[in-house]
Amino acid sequence: MSEERKSNAANLEDGALYYHRFPRPGKLEIRATKPLGNPRDLALAYSPGVAFPCLAIAKDPAAAADYTSRGNLVAVVSNGTAVLGLGAIGPLASKPVMEGKAVLFKKFAGIDVFDIEVEERDVDRFVDVVAALEPTFGGINLEDIKAPECFDIEAKLRERMRIPVFHDDQHGTAIIVGAAVRNAMEIAGKRIEDVKIVASGAGAAAIACLNLLVSLGANPRNIWVSDLEGVVYKGRPVLMDRWKEPYAQETDKRTLAEVIDDADIFLGVSAGGVLKPEMVARMAPNPLILALANPNPEIMPDAAAAVRSDAMVCTGRSDFPNQVNNVLCFPYIFRGALDVSATAINEAMKLAAVEAIAKLAQEPPIDADDSKPFGPERLIPSPFDQRLVLHIAPAVARAAMETGVATRPITDWEAYLDGLNRFVFRSGLLMKPIIAKAKQIAKRVVLCEGEDERVLRAVQIAVEDGIARPILVGRPSVVESRLERFRLKIRPGVDFELINPLDDPRYRDYVDLYFSLVGRRGITPDAARTMVRTNSTVIGALALRRGEADAMLCGLDGRFKRHLRDISQVVGLAPGVSALSTLSLLLLSEGAYFLADTSVQEDPSAPAIAEMTKLAVRHVRQFGVEPAVALLSHSNFGTSDGESPRKMREALGLILEDQPDLHVDGEMQGDSALSRLVRDLAMPRSRLSGAANLLMFPNLDAANIALTLLKEVASGLHVGPMLMGTARPAHILSSSATTRGVLNMIAVAAVEAGSRQ
Repeated sequence: MSEERKSNAANLEDGALYYHRFPRPGKLEIRATKPLGNPRDLALAYSPGVAFPCLAIAKDPAAAADYTSRGNLVAVVSNGTAVLGLGAIGPLASKPVMEGKAVLFKKFAGIDVFDIEVEERDVDRFVDVVAALEPTFGGINLEDIKAPECFDIEAKLRERMRIPVFHDDQHGTAIIVGAAVRNAMEIAGKRIEDVKIVASGAGAAAIACLNLLVSLGANPRNIWVSDLEGVVYKGRPVLMDRWKEPYAQETDKRTLAEVIDDADIFLGVSAGGVLKPEMVARMAPNPLILALANPNPEIMPDAAAAVRSDAMVCTGRSDFPNQVNNVLCFPYIFRGALDVSATAINEAMKLAAVEAIAKLAQEPPIDADDSKPFGPERLIPSPFDQRLVLHIAPAVARAAMETGVATRPITDWEAYLDGLNRFVFRSGLLMKPIIAKAKQIAKRVVLCEGEDERVLRAVQIAVEDGIARPILVGRPSVVESRLERFRLKIRPGVDFELINPLDDPRYRDYVDLYFSLVGRRGITPDAARTMVRTNSTVIGALALRRGEADAMLCGLDGRFKRHLRDISQVVGLAPGVSALSTLSLLLLSEGAYFLADTSVQEDPSAPAIAEMTKLAVRHVRQFGVEPAVALLSHSNFGTSDGESPRKMREALGLILEDQPDLHVDGEMQGDSALSRLVRDLAMPRSRLSGAANLLMFPNLDAANIALTLLKEVASGLHVGPMLMGTARPAHILSSSATTRGVLNMIAVAAVEAGSRQ
């Protein structure tokens, strides 16, 4: 090993150990989902109140799904006999892996997990231990158990248990391989019934992959298997078992090299380097190579490409395209199974997952980090594609219902899909009415950074969903080449309008208008002409000012203040507004909060705070939320008499003069704003009856620090900032906005445009 690789390995080891140890050991904790803040809560959570759900479950065991967490709880169970690439390191040493599996379940599918490490190698005793846990869990995920024992363990548990039992090392890998094969055969123009498959390795994953490929239509007579003893043939006396036997061939060939000729698919679940370049050269045209050994594949992708440019290659590694990673499916298969209280995960449910993954890979990616279009380098989706749960879980749930293993079938599919959407895109609940309104009015929204990948992907979705009529500022050649590169279906002049900054027939009119607005602010005619050629924010703002668009978005490139200057100069202030300000929506697990002003006014006066509160209230109501406003300060209802508290008190008076029925109070501290119990101790007769959802800050420092801290510490999702006070709807996006963030703001801008009209 080179010195550089040794150094990288040492750094990885140090980093991994630190990650697992600090700030507290391990990767999991248990949190309560119900309050326990007073004697009544205690009486409901435990004795005597807890007796009532106990009796309800005793009467009807299915009621456990209504009164306990069992319906969303999975056990990840291992005896540590085949841990990753580490071998039989034992159950205790496997615990970090099982905790990691639990984290993946929670992160990707919202499923809670207890990891259970069992010190038992005897098959029947292990099965007894796991089967006895059925009252606790809604499903069992077997993990890192060596073959052939894993086959018997899973089969016996499935016979004994009335909840899903799923050995991910077998079936998770098989499902993703099945999706890759599906798409590779489509690209190659081959039928799975006709292809020759050669497998290296005959362990749990390999056999499961082959069995699933047979379910997909592969002919067992076309499948050749090689393991440590060479080719699996009929009559072989050593290393044979009943799981390999269906793939034993009548042949005198004994090595992988002898059976690889004209193979359409190579399935490697064995060891690094076993597939040689000269073997690849003898495979059929457009071969699929699944080199899944980790960390070193059976052949490296560059080595395969050197002898076969037509080869499609999948590995188990994240640093190459087409990563076969079990996280692509196991969280979502369990999500679908749990959501219908399935008694098993059967073959139909696995095949449904295969089809869902394969189809998703063919859709345009929505994330800039997953930019490869469907093709040889994108046979399967990225493990981080947020749409996986939206495709796989419903497909699995439907298959469970159709095959009779669902005990609580889904009756309202619209509500179910909406719930999945809200899990994936936490903005979904609040954005739903905004998106619905945007679809009804279909306003023209100009996006100033029209060449940006995030914009193009957001526009693809906006067009498909009818959220807006987009107008992009960008050079046609650049926009069209990027649409082609990202395999997006939208086209200029058909799905969206394109303003070409280098050659637009309105150029002279734009220059004349711009100079009339800024000519006495130090801008010369030459500078005006240059700005209208080069500054996309100015171009978008001029289109908005001229009525050629209903709203505009900018800000993905460049400083916020520059965009603010251009909007101020061209779009201007709304009548009766003295200054611009911003409103940010922050979505936390505890709820949604609006914060102002997070971006513009450094130290607003009391009248300015009253004005921005009025504007913010109007925005909050567009989301279908009734504002509850807290004017924040370090003072709590008069406990301090500094400049900031006095300002917030004065602002309260001004707000009530204009909107006497508004739920607003202050000045108050943050805990008083969010907790009625805390607030009642200081001000029992507050004008707020519950937690505040619109937080008005005394200055920019306080607002921006609160926003950025909450985003980081509480993993908050930010929508905005929404610019308030402009003559026409114009918003400055954060430079870190995602595709989904851009899409959300397209809808917000469109709805604002509609409400102003």
